Amino acid sequence: MRMSWDDFIAAVQERGEYSSPKEAERSSRVVLALLGAHLVGEVRAELAARLPEPLARILLNPLQAHEPLSTERFIRATAAWIEGATEKTAPWDVGAVLSVVAEIAGEDLMNGILLQLPPGYDLLFGHPQPS
Repeated sequence: MRMSWDDFIAAVQERGEYSSPKEAERSSRVVLALLGAHLVGEVRAELAARLPEPLARILLNPLQAHEPLSTERFIRATAAWIEGATEKTAPWDVGAVLSVVAEIAGEDLMNGILLQLPPGYDLLFGHPQPS
């Protein structure tokens, strides 16, 4: 079931402790654009179907990645794309967005998402996997 825009942004705003919905929206757009470059096929389509429409479009039309980004490079890219973010604050932005994504994805889809990502992303989603 698709999550509403207001519910998604409110959840990200709360988890990220952002002072405004606009900040939560900006982080959501950047993180989902970067994430979309790493996901393909059914997994990307199924996640998009659960996201609010504007964010689903971003996930389905991502920034192009020439290679999968390690978690460190994903965080650096996030810091570069979010105005005012730093490499120290970007993990907070990523975690705020991806923890909401993990919640709406559910366990089965999360497993599919994590299979498409380099090692370490389970921690970004707040979904540590047994090693």
